[in-house]
Amino acid sequence: LDSTRNLLAKGIHPTMIAESFLRATTEAEKILESIAIPVDLTDRETLVHAATTCLSSKVVSSDSQILAPIAVDATLKVIDPDTAHNVDINENIRVVQQVGGTVEDTELVNGLVFPKVSSNGPTNITNAKIGLIQFCLSAPKTDLENNVVISEYAQMDRILREERKYILKMCKKIKETGCNVLLVQKSILRDATNDLSLHFLAKMKIMVITDVERQDIEFISKTVGCKPVAHIDSFTEDRLGSAGLVEQVSMGAGRVTKVTGCPNQGQTVTVLVRGSNKLVLGEAERSLHDAFCVIRCLVKKRFLIVGGGAPEAELALRLEQYAKTLPGEAQFCVKAFAQALEVVPYTLSENAGLNAIEIVTELRRQHKLGNAQSGINVRSGKISDLKDENVFQPLLVTLSAITLASETVRMLLKIDDMCASI
Repeated sequence: LDSTRNLLAKGIHPTMIAESFLRATTEAEKILESIAIPVDLTDRETLVHAATTCLSSKVVSSDSQILAPIAVDATLKVIDPDTAHNVDINENIRVVQQVGGTVEDTELVNGLVFPKVSSNGPTNITNAKIGLIQFCLSAPKTDLENNVVISEYAQMDRILREERKYILKMCKKIKETGCNVLLVQKSILRDATNDLSLHFLAKMKIMVITDVERQDIEFISKTVGCKPVAHIDSFTEDRLGSAGLVEQVSMGAGRVTKVTGCPNQGQTVTVLVRGSNKLVLGEAERSLHDAFCVIRCLVKKRFLIVGGGAPEAELALRLEQYAKTLPGEAQFCVKAFAQALEVVPYTLSENAGLNAIEIVTELRRQHKLGNAQSGINVRSGKISDLKDENVFQPLLVTLSAITLASETVRMLLKIDDMCASI
């Protein structure tokens, strides 16, 4: 935008600027693809290097050697590397936080993890038959603004007997299907379970996990192969899922429930994040999400480029050479586009506490000598070959940034006037 303002001040027509920027963007894509490194999704080491680069600027950067392989393995487990062109990380990868331990204890679980545990039932079940219910295992309530008036003890005893009979009937129905692990969706209208229903289920040797969130239902169904049931009459054996082992595991001050060995598991995976407090857990989860996004970019476009301002410096050099082949005002506009890209290495060196003018000048010199992989090494404070340093980023990230920035400028240039709101 700053370059555009200068071009407009020199009297160049907005249409010429927009056309030249589009031409420069197209040429930039060709240049980037020519210096990019092809990536095979079976090359785990290269993917880990890309994820490590992403994590190196985070608070949890000291644990990047643990989190990066987890991010790569989790993403590759939910896709077919040969045919995949995208990854739905929000639907197929679930991150569970657990206070206790350190980030080093973070692990990848091929199954499910619930932060809730069964209060008074079995704690370890093999060959589990898992049911998922969306109805309440508690006494029904009256409609809103209705009351039940009890005038004597006999009526109270009768209500308690009927409540007990009602809940026991539902528990027996669940037991008859062969279910031995019951997942109960959280209810906002009334208690999803009560002490009486939990007591009956515990006597029937059924493990109960309560307060399952609504947004997790689809993920759970896909993982263990069960179907959610909205009414007790629909609770049948064919709606049950299965797992090799459901166990409660002590972790730090708390416990979690792990579900593993799912024979019909879809393309899903769970990451159990550990940390000393909620702030560390939150930062670790956000960092992992960024690493997932890096691998997703590589699945969409399987090319890597080095970081450290190297691609922007190479683009600035090559676009200036390309500008000399253009006639008239277009040459001036493309040259301004190229010079604007040098803001990226300049800002990077400033943020690293380096002498920006000296670093960018040396970076420009290295690229003129033909060292296209030379970039800013913030650790040593010098220009070095970042391919040897394993500092990589997805090609799609730089392509998207340049394309979207160019589109935004071209869109603004097409605005002739603004109408004030009434």
